[in-house]
Amino acid sequence: METKHHIRLTSAEISSLWGAYITNSMAICILSYFVEKVEDTEIKEVLVFSLDTAKVNFEGAKSIFIEENYPLPHGFTTEDVNVKAKRLWSDEFFLQYLNQMAKSGFATYGMAVGISSRKDIRDYFNKALTLNIELNNKAKDTLLSKGLYIRPPFIDPPDKVDFVKSQSFLKGWFGERKPLLGVEIAQLFHNAQTNAVGKALIMGFSQVAVKQDARDYFARGKDISKKQIEIFSSILNEEDIPSPMTWDTDVTDSQEAPFSDKLMMFHITLLNATGVGNYGLAMAASTRRDLVAHFVRLSEEIGQYAEDGANLMIKHGWLEEPPQSIDREKLSKKRDSSK
Repeated sequence: METKHHIRLTSAEISSLWGAYITNSMAICILSYFVEKVEDTEIKEVLVFSLDTAKVNFEGAKSIFIEENYPLPHGFTTEDVNVKAKRLWSDEFFLQYLNQMAKSGFATYGMAVGISSRKDIRDYFNKALTLNIELNNKAKDTLLSKGLYIRPPFIDPPDKVDFVKSQSFLKGWFGERKPLLGVEIAQLFHNAQTNAVGKALIMGFSQVAVKQDARDYFARGKDISKKQIEIFSSILNEEDIPSPMTWDTDVTDSQEAPFSDKLMMFHITLLNATGVGNYGLAMAASTRRDLVAHFVRLSEEIGQYAEDGANLMIKHGWLEEPPQSIDREKLSKKRDSSK
């Protein structure tokens, strides 16, 4: 008779599951509020699908933790959302938000599939990735049908295939700059667009946060997003390439908080991490030195903003500890002191 051995979860699997549990508990709160406020029936259908997806992902991660006798994270609950709060964003913003979150889902779940070992964990993240693909299609199809989808800029095809003939291909600091590559245009446009959605989100947060230091933090984030959008747009506009629109007017004047300060702060930490990851990809794809310098500098700015946010969350007891290795030195000192 074959004996089946139980294989422990790896650090990669635990961390990925922990992140899925926390972020989907947050998504359930946010999407529950969106579903309560949305009026457009087509957009509501996509929101309901997204909410159901978050619930499936949350319960999947929860069941694995229970089977493994792993302590359940606290995450976010009904205490972190007030679905009866006044409307803070428009229906159109809800849809733009879903479109951006689906983009982030590809990176999160795709990486989790790649670093997971056990088949049941890979199955869980493969399912989450499949649902994310469906959400991405639903969000984009609805945006397209309503004329709200903003396509990246078009570029003309070349007359012939050619090869780089000099180091000037990498220039960008002084004098004449080479035209932007298609991939550089795509990265600039994408990062301007994600900042535009993030700016509208954090504008709303800055209006409704209860604690003044959280309000100040969100207002600072709004200014950072505004500046970074201007930088990306100016580079595109230099070559007569259109930049994406902003969604500032889709934020209402409500000052009634639909979410707890803790949830809103956590959401911004996720956006900070996503932003740094996006800029890393943009750096790798860029050949012009000036573009690389921009992305390096802006990444550092987000990194400092993220660190200040983490300190603020620690101050208020909002930062839940993620999975970590055992502090062997601490255990050794504890043993010595007990003698």
